Amino acid sequence: MRVIVFCHSLVSDWNHGNAHFLRGVCSDLSARGHDVRVYEPADAWSVQNLVAEHGEAPLQGFAAAYPQLHSTRYTPDTLDLDAALGEADLVLVHEWNDHGLVKRIGEHRHANPQYRLLFHDTHHRAVTEPDSMAAYDLRHYDGVLAFGSAIRDLYRARGWAARAWTWHEAADPRVFHPIPGAQREGDLVWVGNWGDEERTAELHEFLLGPVKDLHLQARIHGVRYPDHALAALRDAGITYGGWLPNYQAPQLFARYRMTVHVPRRPYVQALPGIPTIRVFEALACGIPLVSAPWDDCEGLFEPGADFLVARDGAEMREHLRALMADDALCASLAEHGLRTILARHTCAHRVDELLDIYEELHPVNEVLKA
Repeated sequence: MRVIVFCHSLVSDWNHGNAHFLRGVCSDLSARGHDVRVYEPADAWSVQNLVAEHGEAPLQGFAAAYPQLHSTRYTPDTLDLDAALGEADLVLVHEWNDHGLVKRIGEHRHANPQYRLLFHDTHHRAVTEPDSMAAYDLRHYDGVLAFGSAIRDLYRARGWAARAWTWHEAADPRVFHPIPGAQREGDLVWVGNWGDEERTAELHEFLLGPVKDLHLQARIHGVRYPDHALAALRDAGITYGGWLPNYQAPQLFARYRMTVHVPRRPYVQALPGIPTIRVFEALACGIPLVSAPWDDCEGLFEPGADFLVARDGAEMREHLRALMADDALCASLAEHGLRTILARHTCAHRVDELLDIYEELHPVNEVLKA
């Protein structure tokens, strides 16, 4: 079938983690023989920032890493929805799209009911910016794909959409997998953006402080690190590597002994059960992981076996110290975490779920007549 995806960007992952999962889903759909077409705005801020910092080379790197993936860059004034959606079977519209475009696509679907239309939400804005999310016109959408049950339940409770399903993110094992035999370069690596001060205190407690106190050889990659953050990294003795193409993370993980997960505050406080995609990707690469607290209320993982959980900075230090000293513990965590990903949390699993949802929906004409 023909699947159309409207997203902020497929080609750039600069401060845009949604690209990770969408790349994996589109790759898996394509591998199954589906015709996948992706549309992204010509002025996407993620692409603009990436090119401003690194030139056009990263876009060429994406094309080389994902030769099966392509996107059409459009301007709203010239976007022909009849041409884009004329032969569509399934259309996914990601929430990082303009409100006007989301409404236009819904109206097109109302006038052309032959395809199924789903809104895809992978952010905490349903809690932190509810007015903005409520402003999306989803009247003519078949429903919402939410990357956690807490988000799904908000759509239902607030009447934002008629139907909603939980559709967690996942790792693409074609890209994210262990790389045996890599030369070790250090003790701890972390890939993550500093962000909007949503976890500054947590990063100091669970990452910078333990690294400094344990004298670990550590490296961090990410973007949007203000001067005070860079100064804190230097004070902790951490090497800052800047932006890293996400598809290069497996090679990076393979050169370090362990990593950590430090969730953003909105997820911990208001949106339990959502770990973000970097947990899936790290475990898929077979690197031992220690996580700051978050409530795995949906039972995605087996804490203590897939990864260790540190309730505070002191416990993080103890876990990291243990991993530095115990090769068997490292191996056990790496093997168990990888096994869980391959059994339950690959992009292929999510595509299976997506196709089940597609089949679950009643014939579109009957839905619209009801």
